[in-house]
Amino acid sequence: MKALKTTLRARIFFSMMLLILVSFLLTGAVAFFVFKDKNEAYHQDRLKRKEYAVIESIDYHLRENADMSQDVDSLVKMFDNEICELADIHNLDINIYSLKGERLITSNPTLYETGMLREILSSSLVDSLRSKDREIVERIKSDSVNYLSSYDFIRDLNNQPVAIINLPYFDSTEVHKKDLLAFLTRLGVVYLLLFLISMLVAFLLANYISRKLRDLGQKMKSVSIRKTNAKVEGRFDAEIASLVAEYNRMLAELEKSAVKLAQTERESAWKEMAKQVAHEIKNPLTPMRLNVQRLQAQGAKLSPERLDELCEAMLHQIDALGGIADAFSRFATMPKLHKEKFAVQQLIQRVTALYPQHQIEFVCDNPNATIEVDKDQMVRVMNNLLTNAFQAIPEGIKPEVKVQVENDEDKVLIRVSDNGQGIEQEQLAKVFEPRFTTKTSGMGLGLSMVKNIIEGFDGEIQLQSKWGQGSTFTIVLPRIK
Repeated sequence: MKALKTTLRARIFFSMMLLILVSFLLTGAVAFFVFKDKNEAYHQDRLKRKEYAVIESIDYHLRENADMSQDVDSLVKMFDNEICELADIHNLDINIYSLKGERLITSNPTLYETGMLREILSSSLVDSLRSKDREIVERIKSDSVNYLSSYDFIRDLNNQPVAIINLPYFDSTEVHKKDLLAFLTRLGVVYLLLFLISMLVAFLLANYISRKLRDLGQKMKSVSIRKTNAKVEGRFDAEIASLVAEYNRMLAELEKSAVKLAQTERESAWKEMAKQVAHEIKNPLTPMRLNVQRLQAQGAKLSPERLDELCEAMLHQIDALGGIADAFSRFATMPKLHKEKFAVQQLIQRVTALYPQHQIEFVCDNPNATIEVDKDQMVRVMNNLLTNAFQAIPEGIKPEVKVQVENDEDKVLIRVSDNGQGIEQEQLAKVFEPRFTTKTSGMGLGLSMVKNIIEGFDGEIQLQSKWGQGSTFTIVLPRIK
C-alpha cells in the first residue's frame, strides 16, 4: 500500500479508524466496570448463600440440642469442635462473637494472630447490625488484605439473637482477578478481530469514496478549452452527484465561452493579419510609385541602361510582394496534421544532418523515447529553430549550436541552444507573436508558426534567453509509453 499522505482518502481512513478506536475504548471501559460490578455482586451473593447454609447448619444443631441452655457459654461448648467441621464443609473461615462484639470461637486463629481480623468488633458495626436486623456484607481493604466479610446474628429457638457470626471470604479477590483476566482476554480477541475487519472496511470505503472524486479530478485535469470535453456520466451518491452536475454545467459554459473566444481570436487574428499585410505591402509600393513617377516625368529622356535599371528595381519589388503573399498564404493555410509515432532521436538527428556546413552538437539520453507528431511539420519546426539559431549568431563568432533531447517520466524535452546575441528581457513575451522579429528581413511569422504546430502536437514551446549570451528554445512533447 502506498504511503498515505494528507489526502482525502487518508483523512477518511484515519478518521474512521480513530472513531472506531474511541468507540472500542468507551465500550471496553463500560464493559470493564459493568463486569466488575456484576462480579462483585456475584461474590456477595455467593457469600450470602454460604452464610445462609452455615446459619442453617447452626440452627440445626441448636434444634438438636434444644434441651441445652442456649446462652453464650452453651454455644461455646456446643460449637467449639463443630465450628471447624462446618468451616471444612463450606470451605471458609467461621468466627463467632458475643453480642458485645467479643470473639468467642474461630475456625482459624491465625487470622487473629496476623492481625487480619479484629478480636473485638467495633461498636458501630454492632449497632448497625442491630438497627438493620439483617446481615451486613462489607469489603475490607488495606495495603495487605482485600476481602469480603459478612456479619449476621445467631438466633435461638425463640428467634432472639444470642451471638454474632462472621464469615470472611478471601477467595473473592483471586477469583475476581482470574475472572477479570479471562474476560479482558476474550474481549481483547474480539476487539482485535473487529478492529482488523473495521480497518479493511474503512480502507475499502475510503477508496470507494475517494475513487469517484479521483476520477472526477482526472476528468477536470484533462479539461481543455481547445477540445471538446466529455461530460461525466453515471450514478453517484447525492453529494458527488451535485458536484458532477456542477462540473457538467461548467463544461457547457466552457464550450460556449470557447466558441466566443475562438470567434474573438479569429477576428483579432485577421485584424492583425490585415495590419501586417498592409504594412508589408506598403514598403515595396513606395519605391515602385517613385519609379513609375520617374518614368512618367522623364520618359523618353531615360537611357536604355537607366530604363533597364528602373525595370529591374520594379521587378525586384514585385518579387518582394510575391514573397510576402506566399509567406502569409503559408501561415494562413497550415496543412492538416498527420501524426505518427517516431523515435525522437532518429527524427531530430536527421534534421541536424541537413546542416553539414555547421557542426551541430547532438545529445540524446534515451534513444528509445517515442513521440507522436507530423513528421513534415516537425522537420519544419526544427529547420526554423536551427535557422534562427545560426542567424542569431553575429559575424566573427564561431557558431555553437546544440540540440539536446531529454526524457522525463511522461515528457520529451527537445532543447535548441545557440551562442548568439540573445533577446532582451522585455521582448521575451512577444517572441511568439506574429510580426515580431529581431532581423532586418522576414515577416516575423516563423516562431508564431512553430508555436501553432507544437500546440497541435499537444505540446508547448518555451524560451530562455540572456542578452549577449544566447538563447535556448525548449519543446515539450508528450512521451508515448
